[in-house]
Amino acid sequence: MFSLFSLLQYHLWFGKNGLQDNREYRKAVDLATASNTELTTRNQMMFSEIDNLKTGTEAIEERARNELGLIKEGETFFRIVPKGGELDE
Repeated sequence: MFSLFSLLQYHLWFGKNGLQDNREYRKAVDLATASNTELTTRNQMMFSEIDNLKTGTEAIEERARNELGLIKEGETFFRIVPKGGELDE
């Protein structure tokens, strides 16, 4: 009787699909869930930016100003020079 109980306990704790395997699978699921949450957030931000680029001109104008140095006609561009007189590039 005791040997049967010991054998069942061994399978429960250390056997295939036992508690150790269960604990490892739960860790893997938690990591995958965290990764999926991060990727879902990133995708939502990308879809929002794509929608903004399709419908609005403000995002396009902002990117052109920041990345390409766009200055509209009739605007005056001011560059603030640091106290030392050298520009940080």
